[in-house]
Amino acid sequence: MSTAGTFSSPVNRAPLGPVAIIGLLFFIMGFFTWVNGPLIGFVKLAFDLDDVNAFLVPMAFYLSYFFLALPSAAVFRRTGMKRGMAIGLLVIAAGAVVFGQFVSMRVYPGALTGLFVIGAGLSLLQTAANPYISIVGPIESAAQRIAWMGICNKVAGILAPLLLGAVVLSDVGGLAQSLQSADAATREALLAGFAHKVYAPYMIMAGVLAVLAVGILRSPLPDIRASDVNRGEGGGAERSLASFPHLWLGVVCLFVYVGAEVMAGDAIGTYGAGFRLPADQTKFFTSFTLVAMLLGYVAGLVLIPKFISQQRYLAVSASLGLVFSLCAYATHGYLSVGFVAALGFANAMMWPAIFPLAIRSLGAATERGAALLIMGIAGGAIIPQAFAVLKQHHDFQLVFAGLMVPCYLYILFYGLVGYGVGLREGRVAR
Repeated sequence: MSTAGTFSSPVNRAPLGPVAIIGLLFFIMGFFTWVNGPLIGFVKLAFDLDDVNAFLVPMAFYLSYFFLALPSAAVFRRTGMKRGMAIGLLVIAAGAVVFGQFVSMRVYPGALTGLFVIGAGLSLLQTAANPYISIVGPIESAAQRIAWMGICNKVAGILAPLLLGAVVLSDVGGLAQSLQSADAATREALLAGFAHKVYAPYMIMAGVLAVLAVGILRSPLPDIRASDVNRGEGGGAERSLASFPHLWLGVVCLFVYVGAEVMAGDAIGTYGAGFRLPADQTKFFTSFTLVAMLLGYVAGLVLIPKFISQQRYLAVSASLGLVFSLCAYATHGYLSVGFVAALGFANAMMWPAIFPLAIRSLGAATERGAALLIMGIAGGAIIPQAFAVLKQHHDFQLVFAGLMVPCYLYILFYGLVGYGVGLREGRVAR
């Protein structure tokens, strides 16, 4: 099997310490990313919102990637990886403080601002951590390394809804019933007390992140120059990003993938609520998707690249996504929700495959290419918001399938054809 581009690693094997540090960063990214699912239900109740306004949670969070990915790349060129990651952690900490403060005050625009700032910090971490782990070893097996990082990410994602559910959303069903019979003053008091529950956890997280930022600065994490270790034929040193069509197709692929991932993870609670399932159960549905994703990562680790290439596995995963989406539409209740959760298995190895396929052979353009890919994370803002708006006027299952099926069809295209556009026989086409 031919590959695109050449790779030379500065070391034969990545040191355990730096890999563990990157794994910790992926854990942090996973926690703050996947807590958005139960947060949608939280803000809907705390701020008395409809679904469209509640879905501004992922909108504000994921749009920050679009606006700040390229500036993040510029920051890393100036500060280097280690300092840039520390700055990213401090930005997340600041966002946690802003979010916790404004939620406790029940000021929704301020809370959304906090989520945007958190996303900005995560954009810094994503822009560095993903290309770093992709090029620290052979590009052909990058999906396997990212899968390990994905396990760290998804373990955090499983824990986040459980912890938020236990600490903040405990007896949310009882609170909803109390609000129905409460007078105006009692209702406001109950909602104020409920909203304030989020204050202490977010302040604690902010403090922990600040400590971790100092730890990153003192860590043994080495800087790796992407221009030296991710060369294609000719090194790609003087070529514009426009000459890498596989990258641009990859940006679109990442956009639709993240949209599909957020639909399966963050929107699953709202999807379950469409069947009038109890809120005390729907608040945990995100964890079910994340468990399925964790199983998908394990399967990817076993199969890639020994039994199947990362691009071929991407095509298989997209086919599974199509099947599960159609099955979710054809069924109802808990079974339909189960198929939505199963999308986590289909989605698991998509990011680990798409990212290295899209950045290979970029050479000196790797950081800018990675930033464009990170901008594609904005799909997590657009596609779920489209779901929230469209389901007001159409059957929610039909809207869900109508959004998901085209996403998986494009991912299938990229896994079969798109990843190789502009690349021939291991060389970048000129």
